[in-house]
Amino acid sequence: MRIGTFILALLVAGSVLVAASFAAEADDNELQRSIAVSASGSVAVEPDMARITSGVTSEGDKAQEALSLNSQAMKAVIAGLKAAGIAPKDIQTSSFRIDPRFTRAQDGRPSVIDGYRVTNQIQITARDLDRLGEVLDQLVKLGANQMVGLAFEVSKAEALRDEARKDAVANALRRAKLYAAAASAQIGEVLRISEGAGGGGPRPVAMSMRAEAVPIERGRQTLQANVTITWALVD
Repeated sequence: MRIGTFILALLVAGSVLVAASFAAEADDNELQRSIAVSASGSVAVEPDMARITSGVTSEGDKAQEALSLNSQAMKAVIAGLKAAGIAPKDIQTSSFRIDPRFTRAQDGRPSVIDGYRVTNQIQITARDLDRLGEVLDQLVKLGANQMVGLAFEVSKAEALRDEARKDAVANALRRAKLYAAAASAQIGEVLRISEGAGGGGPRPVAMSMRAEAVPIERGRQTLQANVTITWALVD
């Protein structure tokens, strides 16, 4: 290779490297000329449904005895709920267990199995909250001896959460403009939007087992949306 050709090749390679360096620097500057803001929005709504988890626990000396007692009791509970107007689609078995029952170890003797315990739990969807106290009272009267919990829900939460999303975007934009103005810049086009997990799931309520009118207050539930938005910054 002649010396002139070699020098020309070095000059071309150097130009490419310089161009690549300037391009990388430009990319870095472009990344620096952006702002990312995370914000949340919320909307308060009134729950319109509830999920009740209740059931029956029965004991017997033999597993079959405990199972038979439990099955009879649960059939009565389920039949009573349907008779009270709860649709079959709103009654679902959520848990079923058969566990041994042990004696207490004492005087150096180990515990031994002295019986069995059967637990059958159902989840009930109550769509008429005005009758919720009546349903709870009915459960106890029908023989349910377990009240695991009660959770209020909003049936159209996803659609209602759209208002919270709009609120989150508005809050993010307000903050972004504030930060940009403080940095002597302006907000440009949106580069990226991502949504985080929103809050406002079912609200649990502690329950007790007493066969009397059950006072229930549904209150209000807050649906939340979280968003992260990246804007370009311009002069």
